[in-house]
Amino acid sequence: MKKIMIVGCAGSGKSTLAKQLGNQKKIPVYHLDSIFWEPGWKPIEQNRFIDKQKEIMEEPAWIIDGNYGSTMSIRMKYADTIIFLHYKTTRCLHRIIKRRIQYHGQTRPDMGEGCKEKLDWDFVHYVLMFNKNNAPTILDKLNSVKEKQIYIIKNPKQLKHFSLD
Repeated sequence: MKKIMIVGCAGSGKSTLAKQLGNQKKIPVYHLDSIFWEPGWKPIEQNRFIDKQKEIMEEPAWIIDGNYGSTMSIRMKYADTIIFLHYKTTRCLHRIIKRRIQYHGQTRPDMGEGCKEKLDWDFVHYVLMFNKNNAPTILDKLNSVKEKQIYIIKNPKQLKHFSLD
């Protein structure tokens, strides 16, 4: 397992898990948010975003965290392991609020430079609707994938006992 893709709702802990696995397995970690967002919360041009991901995926080993549905199939093609943190909405909401307080006025380490932590209604709505709108699509994609290790983690207790040995 050298090419690991981590997806899940905002606040599920994708970046934290990516960092932990990267340290444990000595594999480079890439956060899609830090690639997609340029200073001031300006999105990168879509073709550049795809090209940057393809460059990473050509490397012998990587861990990539983030959803970005428009490029998820590309990552799935290259990944040998896919982890879906499929947590309850309330847990993710709690975590994004906690994160907003923790990083108030700062840029998170897994975020694009110059993108100070923020919390707006669109983002809260995204989290509120993730399990209804996004999770079914992710699960459908995972069900169509062959010859990959797929893990669907539903709570922190499961994650605590999770291992990629």
